[in-house]
Amino acid sequence: MKQFYSNGKLLLTGEYFVLEGAKSLAVPTTCGQDLTIKSIKEPQLIWQSFTNIGECWLEAIFDLPKLRLISADFEATEDGGNDTLAENLMKILQEVRVLNPTFLNSKNGFIVKTNLTFPKNWGLGTSSTLINNLANWAKINPYQLLEKTFGGSGYDIACAQNNTPILYTRNGVNPFIEKVNFNPVFKEQLYFIYLNKKQNSREGIQRFKELKGNLTSEIKHVSELTDAFVNCTNLKEFEKLLINHEQLVSKTIKLKTVQEKYFSDYFGQTKSLGAWGGDFILATGNADTPKYFKQKGFETVISYQDLIL
Repeated sequence: MKQFYSNGKLLLTGEYFVLEGAKSLAVPTTCGQDLTIKSIKEPQLIWQSFTNIGECWLEAIFDLPKLRLISADFEATEDGGNDTLAENLMKILQEVRVLNPTFLNSKNGFIVKTNLTFPKNWGLGTSSTLINNLANWAKINPYQLLEKTFGGSGYDIACAQNNTPILYTRNGVNPFIEKVNFNPVFKEQLYFIYLNKKQNSREGIQRFKELKGNLTSEIKHVSELTDAFVNCTNLKEFEKLLINHEQLVSKTIKLKTVQEKYFSDYFGQTKSLGAWGGDFILATGNADTPKYFKQKGFETVISYQDLIL
């Protein structure tokens, strides 16, 4: 039996701008997704995907070596009862085979199981961890596979592969990745809050592309902010950097910051992570932070140490 594991991800700086080549700070999470492969005699691929609480949210059977979908069963609540999940998986597997023609091209078959260790709606990388695990299994470039399937900057793939914070700069299918010692002395005063809804990053990216214009100076500014984040040793300075970053993105995509929109009375500073409007935000604070957000209806408040590798 073979097994592969990939880390989840969070992008601390450079949301949107990472697509344009800005240097960005990304961190792998303590949770992720594994993929196990067991050989069987029958020429079939039996695929099962499980949530963090062990519920099967997708089951599909493919005929091998043709990679033809025979049957599919999915969680009815998944994507509003979307029956294209198995077809999407089939397209990904077909793209893997384009990059490695020997992939799943044998007389025997496989039972493949994927297991998330975080709730699927948290947006920590259900897709990126899958892409990285498949690429490891097929021995192909995960950035090429990402480009042919979901698209995006690729920082999430870099997090899947690294167990430390990284500086990420997009560069086609060969990005620049630098491991960094981002371990702020004030990390006990940092929290992640889930905004109770998964954000479609592709919609956010589309909005950014429509509004962006010439961003040469902004990209430079984001890269400088990223370096400042890494080197910051003072919480008050860190909060100033958060505000600066939020204002820059807000001005570009013409949306209010999360603090303006929801948390104007909060005693610390907040920052959106990834596509604005959902998933997780970062907040500076203290022992009263969880209470504040829970009173606002946001039950998932996780300390920095508990979520980041």
